[in-house]
Amino acid sequence: MSAVGIVKDFPGLRALDHVSIDVHSGEVVAVVGHNGSGKSTLVKILAGVYTADAGSVSFANAGDGVAELHIIHQDLGLVAELDTIENLGLAARSGFAALSPTRRPREKEHAESLISRFGDPFPVTVPVATLSPAQRAIIAIARALDGWTHSRNVLILDEPTEALHANEVDVLFSGIRRVAADGAGVVFISHRLDEVLALADRVIVLRDGRKVADEPTRGLDQDALVRHVTGAGAAQRPDQTRVRDAGEVVLEIDGLRGHGVNSVDLCVRAGEVVGVAGVLGSGRDVLPSLIFGARPAHAERYIVDGVAYPRRTPRESVRRGLAFVAGDRARLGGIRPMSARENMTLPELKSVTGPLGVLRTRKERRLTEDLVQRYDVRPARTEQRFEQFSGGNQQKIVFAKWLRNNPRLLLLEEPTQGVDIGAKQSIYAEVDDAAARGVGVLVCSSDAKELVRLCERVLVMREGRIVVELAGEQLTEADLITHGYGLGTDTQVSGRTEAVA
Repeated sequence: MSAVGIVKDFPGLRALDHVSIDVHSGEVVAVVGHNGSGKSTLVKILAGVYTADAGSVSFANAGDGVAELHIIHQDLGLVAELDTIENLGLAARSGFAALSPTRRPREKEHAESLISRFGDPFPVTVPVATLSPAQRAIIAIARALDGWTHSRNVLILDEPTEALHANEVDVLFSGIRRVAADGAGVVFISHRLDEVLALADRVIVLRDGRKVADEPTRGLDQDALVRHVTGAGAAQRPDQTRVRDAGEVVLEIDGLRGHGVNSVDLCVRAGEVVGVAGVLGSGRDVLPSLIFGARPAHAERYIVDGVAYPRRTPRESVRRGLAFVAGDRARLGGIRPMSARENMTLPELKSVTGPLGVLRTRKERRLTEDLVQRYDVRPARTEQRFEQFSGGNQQKIVFAKWLRNNPRLLLLEEPTQGVDIGAKQSIYAEVDDAAARGVGVLVCSSDAKELVRLCERVLVMREGRIVVELAGEQLTEADLITHGYGLGTDTQVSGRTEAVA
């Protein structure tokens, strides 16, 4: 497979800038890069989901046909209630074949034969939900390989080890090496740099939409790979002089547990911007929703503004001064068919309703017209539906609806995800302004550069726990990525630093 000069533009953003990648038969090529580097966009172009604005993708002629591309995503695409035989048959049985009777003994023999290519056998007649994560990953790979007319196809594995333990990773890697040994080209996408060096023959690094490295892994160490991922200058903070005056404690949590978070202690003070870093699945991505009450959670101690808050719900959190900007803007950030006006007043309607609860539309319109001017929403049309605004302007509307209530604590989950550079700078300015007005801010982001820009201190999470706190000269992109990937020397911390001078 060969991709040459791939360019892909989105409004206000060049996601891929003349990226070229080639994969040879029998080779495992790793593609790495931090959030926003262009990995996902590249995969979607290779798969045909996106069309490149420039460049070309071609597959070699394997003698008995053109090589094919098969992609295994992180969720694997298996049906948990079905067994291995049935999951393998989902792709094969289509059209009239789906209506024909199954031949269970023959299909069982075929499934066992496919699975045996990857090492030790396991039962193929039990629901896949009862199997280990590594065994489920092998089923997904076996299904992708089933029916290949030749072995020189290309297999893309997108974060396949996210849910695996170390011994299960070894099992999966053995299977991947067998696929490559049979002649396939393998593209391995992962944020786990130690696994990349252990498995891949070659590593390609993307950064800000550009290919910045393409090197054999032999002779390449973790430090060099981290430098490629983070880029020159990442070891220095862009602003070492900014110091915020932290006030009283707004949020205190001891022993927070729930949905991938295991015993997190946290403290945020008024006027302080605290970051939370970590790779996908570390717990960083669900922490704001657990704190806000959008997901069930338990805490040994949970205090907002000095008052205990044992049973959390979104409604009560709003009443207590918490605001939550969710990462999934389209699904959770706003109500898509409703207007900007309706979205911006939704969390708190008392200010625009009369004594009998009747909505005062004229007052609401005046209020929201001021908000779209204040937050530079474009076009400044309050009656335009939320879904018709660009991603950056949608995010400005979401910020406006929460900040107009003067919250005590602002919970941000991926606050600039999918927005252009202009909107990103506007959002950063709003965070700075909120902190200057005494709002406590918790920023959970996969963007190391963003955390360095916004925060006084950053807590790094891994496997549901806070493993290290970085502040001052230690708060750099390189250190955040190193600890997030588990390559640094962690110092177990509670996350309850009360102030940073």
